[in-house]
Amino acid sequence: MGQDRQMQMIGGNGGNQFRQYAGKNAGNPAGFNDVIRNQVIQNAVQNPRTQLLIAEKEEAGIQLQAEEYDLMAAASDLDEIK
Repeated sequence: MGQDRQMQMIGGNGGNQFRQYAGKNAGNPAGFNDVIRNQVIQNAVQNPRTQLLIAEKEEAGIQLQAEEYDLMAAASDLDEIK
């Protein structure tokens, strides 16, 4: 077998291997991100207590901001009185 024939066989095998795996990669159209998104949705459904705690914390944050605003308004009124 000559050197040219050996080179041709090696080149042919490499091309076949690539094509063999290329088709398998296209076989998963859902992808990894869909799996993660489904997991997040499932966790939210299974843990309504977590959602309640998040809502309570957000409400507390809004209440604190309102109290800070009232305090700033009161300080402004004090400055005007002086």
